[in-house]
Amino acid sequence: MKILFVAAEVAPVAKVGGMGDVVGTLTPILRKMGHDVRILMPYYGFLPDKLNIPEKPVWQGSAMFQTFDIFETLLPGTEVPLYLLGHAAFAPRRIYHGDDEPWRFTFFANGAAQFALNYWQPEIIHCHDWHTGMIPVWMHQSPEIKTVFTIHNLAYQGPARSEIEQIAWCPPYMQENNVMAGAIQFADCVNTVSPTYAQQIQTPEYGEGLDPLLALKKDKIVGIVNGIDVDAYNPETDPNLDQPFSIDTLDDRVANKIALQEQLGLEVNRGAFLVSMVTRLVEQKGLDIILPIIDAYLSYTGDQFLVLGTGEERYETQLQELGDRYPGRMSVQLLYNDQLSRRIYAGSDAFLMPSRFEPCGISQMMAMRYGCVPIVRHTGGLVDTVSHHNPIEKTGTGYCFSLYQPLDLYTSLIRASESYLYRETWRELQKRGMSQDFSWQHSAAKYVELYQNLITPATSEVLNAMTSSDPVSSDSTQVTSSN
Repeated sequence: MKILFVAAEVAPVAKVGGMGDVVGTLTPILRKMGHDVRILMPYYGFLPDKLNIPEKPVWQGSAMFQTFDIFETLLPGTEVPLYLLGHAAFAPRRIYHGDDEPWRFTFFANGAAQFALNYWQPEIIHCHDWHTGMIPVWMHQSPEIKTVFTIHNLAYQGPARSEIEQIAWCPPYMQENNVMAGAIQFADCVNTVSPTYAQQIQTPEYGEGLDPLLALKKDKIVGIVNGIDVDAYNPETDPNLDQPFSIDTLDDRVANKIALQEQLGLEVNRGAFLVSMVTRLVEQKGLDIILPIIDAYLSYTGDQFLVLGTGEERYETQLQELGDRYPGRMSVQLLYNDQLSRRIYAGSDAFLMPSRFEPCGISQMMAMRYGCVPIVRHTGGLVDTVSHHNPIEKTGTGYCFSLYQPLDLYTSLIRASESYLYRETWRELQKRGMSQDFSWQHSAAKYVELYQNLITPATSEVLNAMTSSDPVSSDSTQVTSSN
């Protein structure tokens, strides 16, 4: 199959959240499975620092009365062709933010549609989040190319229809209120990054105002759990760790805990229960139920608490104040650092994810990969990846709570802290987590099945027989099929 991934982020060259991980790790696996998979992303100003990019473009197109260039390179360490859409709007050294964000990503989506219709024609365009949401709308009139739209975060829905009408061609058949809604309406398949989240977004609690539309389109909504790169995230070979270890050498793991305590100013105590978070400091990640209980938790126990991340200033300030109040027992690192995050997975005893909602989440999978027991709120992808520890039945991989309340979070923390005293039982819990298979292989097979269900022999014949009739008018921004 010929599949074009279109996304604002691609790891490892441009990553902010989980979208980048999905695009950057799923595509090489699909390529190795024999599919002609390629990626298109914006040519951000910082990319020359990370990629070898030819000076000459392979193609030049036009959209929204603007000319753009397409440069071709490879995703680092893979055979996946990576196309970069070059335009002055993406020259700044940033991915998101700025007053021009609606315009620049609408332009990117329009340019991607032109690219797919006029330069390299795929059978499937796999779109990611609102930044590419207009592609399924425009491709609705080109049924020979199917579209898959993945929702990574429903809370960010893109510009309103009225704003799109002012900057690009908005088809009269699009009656939805914003870009995300338009993509849900017109994509051939809507995909979320976990089965539970696919069900939850059809309810008012999680639907972000789009639940009626999502419930109406439920027959084309599919949930597939994300995976992780198990080769890159491997405690046996990770060069960032002070002491490599495996499921069979867990005694060696404590050296990473001691090194982490020394590095981050925590009291060096191998027996202390060390709970960590690596997260964006935003309400979605549960900060509003964490902050009210940290004082009580650290006062009641002798445990240690560690936070790595950046986000809203109010949360950064409150966490820093708490860290100052508990020197040696609480460390707050207000930064993004992938190397440090791996050391935290490998050195902490438990990993906290009390999310308000979680489309999938990959941190809990990475934590288990490194023998760090997750404490999670059972929502979204956390339901599909973490099961509650039952010491009697010797089942489960972590500690789970359901209600989004400080008391329920506090109870789970205390339960985990007290269970840590029973070291043999805790060791079995660690091993169950490390034994989980979170590789992309299973998920990739499900994506292939999804793609194949969209493509029929008739569709393939039409695609191969496409002609140059009825060419696209780039300056009108109207997307129509052509060679």
